Amino acid sequence: MARVGAEELIVAADLEDEGVARRQVHRLVERGDLVRIDRGVFALPDFEPTEHHHLALVALRCPRAVIAMTSAAAFHRLGTQVPHTVWIALPPRTWAPKLESVRVEVARFSGSRLEEDVEEHLIEGARVRVYGLAKTVVDLFRYRNKLGLDVALEAMREALRDGRASVAELAQIARRDGVSGPIRPYLESMQ
Repeated sequence: MARVGAEELIVAADLEDEGVARRQVHRLVERGDLVRIDRGVFALPDFEPTEHHHLALVALRCPRAVIAMTSAAAFHRLGTQVPHTVWIALPPRTWAPKLESVRVEVARFSGSRLEEDVEEHLIEGARVRVYGLAKTVVDLFRYRNKLGLDVALEAMREALRDGRASVAELAQIARRDGVSGPIRPYLESMQ
């Protein structure tokens, strides 16, 4: 445990790998040497969560997950939406995590829709996979009926206005991911 910093989360399995038995973990929590954050996730007592704490929790519990939709948009500071759930993308028939402190919504992607445009970020010691900004905008259009067209349009306008994505880039990803029909009129109006 000496290698763990105060800003990092600790997974029970990592503690076991370092020779700390489950019973010892329980005692460390009782003594106040560790704080239980969620099932199987702990931190040192002086741990201060970051603004993306919930993303790190989900990534620790489900390393294959990719942060998606409104959660990825909030990570990239797109739009004004404050997601109350963490949206993740997982392959079909993959176990979805259940956390005590975070509600998780799952989108099932496969092939290039799942693996392309994934960025990795280190948050609270966890390797968090997040879709890139342009892919996030395209995915918001794919899920516009569930999340709202206004959410997708706001993200698109902001990404284009700030120069963080181009019309050509969005069109290319939309074509690849099969969303060019719904997004085309909005892209044309933004040129």
